[in-house]
Amino acid sequence: MIQLITQGIKVSVETHYEDSFYNNHKRQYAFSYIITIENQSEYPVQLTSRYWMIKDALNATEIVEGDGVIGEQPIIDPGEQHTYNSGCLLISPIGSMQGYYNMLTPTRKIKVGIPLFKLSAPFALN
Repeated sequence: MIQLITQGIKVSVETHYEDSFYNNHKRQYAFSYIITIENQSEYPVQLTSRYWMIKDALNATEIVEGDGVIGEQPIIDPGEQHTYNSGCLLISPIGSMQGYYNMLTPTRKIKVGIPLFKLSAPFALN
């Protein structure tokens, strides 16, 4: 598990290789990840948007930005956490993701880092 704490907000990531399949005669590799956002600060925070940079071993980079996560903009009180599952497709069996969440506190906006994490199919690492 990979973790990063930014301004009292801890982001933990666990990844899984799901499988590969062919789509339009191109092989794709499916990965899932579980993210837990834990509020270790003294104030509530609301996750308003996300920014992801997804890279694969073939030097392809995809930027993903949008409101909330999986259709939600959760409010996380001090001592509480929010966990969600998501995934991505790569055209190579190895890649990485990193990014940040934009969050609101009662008095300001903060940018909370999502640690760089690797995506790798088990057969690609020998």
